[in-house]
Amino acid sequence: MSAGLIAKPAIARRSKALGGTVRIRGDKSISHRALMLGGLAAGRTRIAGLLEGEDVINTARAMRALGATVREEGGTWIVDGLGNGALLEPEAPLDFGNAGTGCRLTMGLVGAYDFTTTFVGDASLSKRPMGRVLDPLRQMGVQVASAEGGRLPVTLRGPKTANPVNYRVPMASAQVKSAVLLAGLNAPGITTVIEPVITRDHTERMLQAFGANLAVETGNEGERIIRLEGQGRLTGQDIDVPGDPSSAAFPLVAALLVPGSDITILNVLMNPIRTGLIVTLLEMGAQIDVLNARTAGGEDVADLRVRYSELKGITVPEDRAPSMIDEYPVLAVAAAFAEGRTIMSGLEELRVKESDRLSAVAAGLKLTGVDCEEAPAALVVHGRPGGKGLGNAAAAVATHLDHRIAMSFLVMGLASEHPVTVDDATMIATSFPGFLELMAGLGAAIE
Repeated sequence: MSAGLIAKPAIARRSKALGGTVRIRGDKSISHRALMLGGLAAGRTRIAGLLEGEDVINTARAMRALGATVREEGGTWIVDGLGNGALLEPEAPLDFGNAGTGCRLTMGLVGAYDFTTTFVGDASLSKRPMGRVLDPLRQMGVQVASAEGGRLPVTLRGPKTANPVNYRVPMASAQVKSAVLLAGLNAPGITTVIEPVITRDHTERMLQAFGANLAVETGNEGERIIRLEGQGRLTGQDIDVPGDPSSAAFPLVAALLVPGSDITILNVLMNPIRTGLIVTLLEMGAQIDVLNARTAGGEDVADLRVRYSELKGITVPEDRAPSMIDEYPVLAVAAAFAEGRTIMSGLEELRVKESDRLSAVAAGLKLTGVDCEEAPAALVVHGRPGGKGLGNAAAAVATHLDHRIAMSFLVMGLASEHPVTVDDATMIATSFPGFLELMAGLGAAIE
């Protein structure tokens, strides 16, 4: 079962050349943050291009429960915020379904408020650890009650006045960094986050755009130091959400693998902290042309022309992992068609995603005939150019309620010798509504 729905398998078969031009839905990370900061800001925020997937809709519902007015009007989402420090105690638990980002960031958002909030989610989210966010919140004076292992359901009771903290993030996690910064908005004084390994910086960019007093500098050892002055005023903004590079990854890799393909993907976010997959594929020999590069809403954006390419295996630099952590499943699929060996390391974060993605990817690769080796924080894939012998008409890849596992292996089936079936495709709507229709429009044989 997936998010309370009956599981619906899907099968992908070897396709003819993919072609056409597509526009990817709005970036998921930016969509979550736009709704949250819009709800905290004084005045009105208008959001164009919001990703209307289930995860983001659950964040919209949470902001309504906290007192903001959130509505969709003619394709634009309008948020009338309450003002920083003015969120209201929710009357019922906040249900985030499968939305890990929405859940963890909202814990930071409300944790410093002097009221009680309970967080719940679906079966998948309820297995995922929340302790990494709860630990810094405790340092700020938040009382925490949770299920075993720091898992959902979680109940937070904020202090009368939160303590600003100086917090060094112990792992590369944009979610932890963002949760601490959002909590710092309602704490007096300066909240400092020290990030030894740089992660996606959408929260910092957007806080500055909404008027927060936030400064970023580099420390003596190369660490990133972010300082936020709490209890400042945020002002509503007009935001145009660029296309999600994590979603663009699926048609992009499909076009690289299916012979004769030539597609264009419009309006893709090209923030340097989010382009690790593109950099890696280029190193593997991919034909990806960056067209019409531009800046929109403080973010780098471009169109991508992608053509079929004969890829070669490489060793992916370990320090690149934070810039492409969500894209490793589909990169592993690309590596399965590359000449030689692809080595991916620094992948421990994949263990605590919607599923244990590292284990799920390795199992799926082996089921579909790919020679690979899984280590605690690494994956080695031995490719078969042309996909000869790959696929499995008899058994389905286990998705473990994980949308990226489902989409990655459906991409594999478009280029492998034999079909690839996934045991469930219903959860794809959590992050990429319309995925099957978009791929079919390019010529992909998925049913």
